[in-house]
Amino acid sequence: MSRLYGPEHRALQDEFQSRPMADRIEVIAVKTEVGDLEKAFIEARDMCFLSSVDDRGRPTVSYKGGTPGFVRVLDAQTIAFPSYDGNGMYLSMGNIAGNPDVGLLFIDFEKPFRLRLQGRARLSRDPQVLANFKEAELAVIVTVSEVFMNCPRYVHRYQKVQASRYAPLESAETPFCEWKRIDGVQDVLRPHETAVVEKIGQITIDDWMGKVLAGDEKA
Repeated sequence: MSRLYGPEHRALQDEFQSRPMADRIEVIAVKTEVGDLEKAFIEARDMCFLSSVDDRGRPTVSYKGGTPGFVRVLDAQTIAFPSYDGNGMYLSMGNIAGNPDVGLLFIDFEKPFRLRLQGRARLSRDPQVLANFKEAELAVIVTVSEVFMNCPRYVHRYQKVQASRYAPLESAETPFCEWKRIDGVQDVLRPHETAVVEKIGQITIDDWMGKVLAGDEKA
């Protein structure tokens, strides 16, 4: 019995005569534990894509970034990563709270190389867990069900220019989020955010959008 394929997958495989290849790839590539190769690759990444499912069954995907190693392999069947301050929508985290099924895609755009991981996630507020991730509001603990390398055939090669200044570093203070200085959102900021803006000043939406469109690293 396949871990990956259902009737719809099988129908397409049969239509395009790829069922034998699909079965061979599953046998060769799909694992149920994170090995040394996968661990090294995952923990060297500074970004990944996270897919989750909302309360109406709709899939969503989000970009998660940090410093290399922000996703940690705790053991052969468990990984963990932080949820940092964002826009307050908590789309991915809310999805996980209601439906634990997740998928993660890790890509090295320079080689290229990519890895998929699927599992069931839960949110942790445990102070001991959060202490492993600077400035994390929550930690996501994923029990791995499948992990497998993906063919890099269509992955374009890119080179990293520089890291986001907002990725938390143990050795530096993280800058305040620039868009939270916009005058039109001041009435919905949290008290600690309001206190910061009172010190550094407000900006307009045009100020911020100008930085975004210009590719300003401080946007």
